[in-house]
Amino acid sequence: MDELEFDPSVSAENIGVSVKNGVVTLNGTVPSYGEKYAAERDAFRVAGVKAVAEEIEVRLLGSNVRTDADIATAAANALEWRATIPSSVQVSVEEGRVILRGEVEWAYQRDSAAEAVRHLSGVRSIVNHIAVRPRMRPDDIKKRIVKALMRSVEKDATQIHVEAVDGTVTLTGKVHSRTELNDANWAAWSTPGVTRVENKLAIQ
Repeated sequence: MDELEFDPSVSAENIGVSVKNGVVTLNGTVPSYGEKYAAERDAFRVAGVKAVAEEIEVRLLGSNVRTDADIATAAANALEWRATIPSSVQVSVEEGRVILRGEVEWAYQRDSAAEAVRHLSGVRSIVNHIAVRPRMRPDDIKKRIVKALMRSVEKDATQIHVEAVDGTVTLTGKVHSRTELNDANWAAWSTPGVTRVENKLAIQ
């Protein structure tokens, strides 16, 4: 509750919180999908949280109410204005639910598309069906990540092991700090064709 109240973008007074065995359940109502997303993000920031069950309802009020046609037009414009999102991404809207489809080469492009439409008025939820299609072989993905690690990790990257299978990258081994762990994670996500990263690195 303190974390929600600390975030000025969230109407904390309308959100209920319960916790059991490290699993946080959020319920209540908010006036926009952006607030719903922010509340879930805030919950994950709290130390000790293992999972979040997000049951918040978006209840549109007054000027936030939009027709599906209005939302679809706004979403298409938002995607078009983002230079990082290719024209292969398509959008449709059903009762305030924004559905994203298409194929991209990079995982960040898929995430950027969802971010572009997240705070539009009238949006109740987002379904992201955008697929990341690898254009590199697993061995090439692995080599690219290893090179990136050698550039970004502060000390010795030879203790980091990379496995790439069908777009899933698994990082194992040891790093010296949280910064190095984050750098390794970013290097993996910054590689074309990567759809999932399992970061099993240990800080020594």
